[in-house]
Amino acid sequence: MSEAVQEILERIERLPVEDRLVLEEYLAQQAEAEWQREAKEARVLAREKGIDQAAIDRAVEKLRCGT
Repeated sequence: MSEAVQEILERIERLPVEDRLVLEEYLAQQAEAEWQREAKEARVLAREKGIDQAAIDRAVEKLRCGT
């Protein structure tokens, strides 16, 4: 871990609880936004390859049943 990252983590630890909660909420929102972007891209790629929800459901069922 770089010194810069270590310093940031130490500064976060020194934050008041309220500020840490605000930071955690912000980071959670950023992670959700990134997940949404990646999911959208994955759906586009799946459509381009002819993969629909039914195909995904079949693959999941196949994995669950071990066949």
